[in-house]
Amino acid sequence: QGGLTSLRKRLSASLQQPQPYWLTRFLILRWLGLVYFVAFLSLANQVLPLIGKDGLLPADLYLRQAERFLGSRGSAFWQLPSLFWFGVSDPWLLSLSWLGVGLSLLVLFGYANAILMAALWVLYLSFVHIGQDWYSYGWETQLLETGFLAIFLCPLMDGRPFPRRPPPVLVIWMFRWLIFRIMLGAGLIKIRGDACWRDLTCLYYHYETQPIPNPLSRTLHFMPHWFHNLGALWNHFNELVCPWFVFGPRRARHIAGILLFSFQVILIFSGNLSFLNWLTIVPALACFDHTLIYHIFP
Repeated sequence: QGGLTSLRKRLSASLQQPQPYWLTRFLILRWLGLVYFVAFLSLANQVLPLIGKDGLLPADLYLRQAERFLGSRGSAFWQLPSLFWFGVSDPWLLSLSWLGVGLSLLVLFGYANAILMAALWVLYLSFVHIGQDWYSYGWETQLLETGFLAIFLCPLMDGRPFPRRPPPVLVIWMFRWLIFRIMLGAGLIKIRGDACWRDLTCLYYHYETQPIPNPLSRTLHFMPHWFHNLGALWNHFNELVCPWFVFGPRRARHIAGILLFSFQVILIFSGNLSFLNWLTIVPALACFDHTLIYHIFP
């Protein structure tokens, strides 16, 4: 009887312990909610000048051309699935933009389930498929892939910040696979694409030639050459070496996650690539479990 009571106590205590990735899921969803919010707020402010009826590349004209080229509206829908096949008026464009803003705020402030995350994904997919030149950048596709994985991170209905159902470990591993592909791909493109990355001189020119410099960019540009050489080496280390450790033992994975996170923060302060670096932090958070996060956010 005493042994059975002791066993019950141990089981009860274990059930009350946080699951290994409860805090990881919490951080991933809140951070993704922030990125979705910025993306949809940007849409709400620029969608009409870009793809509205009188915009630079009108979406209604694009959809008509797609339908004619692909033979039918049904074929075009399956090639370019979008809610805007059911209507693409300016009020509809604005309404869905602001709906995305509202839903992303729900996620940011702590409410998220699979239905809500799927709704955000469908909304953004709808805009990307009619956005043409304005929405053909890599971070748009990356947001869709990240958002799609997040659907399966949540329970179907329970939207509480810490739902009873633990996050699926397989989805956490899929996020790690995503950050591995992003970082390793970025490193290999640099090595293959330009000799200046191989001789460590690319940062001599990077800060003055990037699309939208940040206030720190000018200061960094005038740093000595040895500083830029070390910066290029640090870039290669983070993009070509660290990703391999996201699948490693807990301590190695935590160190890799910290390095990848800090690397994106450095890029945010030194330049401006829309929300790309903020978005790349999302799968990097999957490197952490509650043994680390709990010490930072008890």
